[in-house]
Amino acid sequence: MPDTPQPGLPSLAGRKIIVSGAAGGGIGTTVAAWAARAGATVVAVDASAEKLDAHIAPLQRAGLDLVPVVADILDEAGVASVMAAAAAADGDLHGLVSVVGGAPPPTWGPATRLAREHWHAQISLNLDAMFFISQAVAAELQAQSRPGSIVAISSINGLTSSPYNVGYGAGKAALGSVVETMALELASAGIRVNAVAPGPVATPTASLSSDPQRLRRGIPMGRYGEPEEIAGPVLFLLSDLSSFMTGQCLVADGGCSIKWCHLTDDNLPMFLKEASVRTVMNIQD
Repeated sequence: MPDTPQPGLPSLAGRKIIVSGAAGGGIGTTVAAWAARAGATVVAVDASAEKLDAHIAPLQRAGLDLVPVVADILDEAGVASVMAAAAAADGDLHGLVSVVGGAPPPTWGPATRLAREHWHAQISLNLDAMFFISQAVAAELQAQSRPGSIVAISSINGLTSSPYNVGYGAGKAALGSVVETMALELASAGIRVNAVAPGPVATPTASLSSDPQRLRRGIPMGRYGEPEEIAGPVLFLLSDLSSFMTGQCLVADGGCSIKWCHLTDDNLPMFLKEASVRTVMNIQD
């Protein structure tokens, strides 16, 4: 374990953090790396041994304190193996970052045609995967009479509609309710539960258009987010810098969720007819 956290990061020294979905090469891997650089022992969990070898092993070789664990947290045995690995690792259990989730291509399509199996798969992947590992971590923190911090990766799709991806949006929306409920139930024990809701982020698994006009049309900041820009809010919520925050969702989306549907690419009201007013509002262009 590093003697001191990397400058610029909040201290997680002496603490043990579980990161589920740590080896995708995107948000989970970046969160795991940053938490380790902040001084934590990170239990890096993924269902794929190959991905752990590809993305976590190099961080270990670089001297970061990561414990790779192959486990499928969608079943009880997988959750149990994660908790056993965490118990054996150095440090005091402090928290969890639940990253597992997603929207596999077969689950996309009109809500009127979504197969029952795909609906259940989306709820399992985006809600069950968060809840049962959070439940286990919270129970262990309570058993040890320790405070802690649980952070769930949500999505802006869970904060509004999710056209042609209804199962994903429903799972993430329900995740928000779980975060708030667990936050209230666990507050007296000093266990905080929060979420981060990313917008479109450039990760190895993301299928995103490179059309600059689409970027400007949909994202006020005109670009995709980077995994590091999600890891920052996550570390804030894990650390004592957010010690009076619980049941909250931090949105990191480049402004997507505040852009009204009737705004143009330049964020001007598209139905406005008065040319002089448009000129004044667009004067800086």
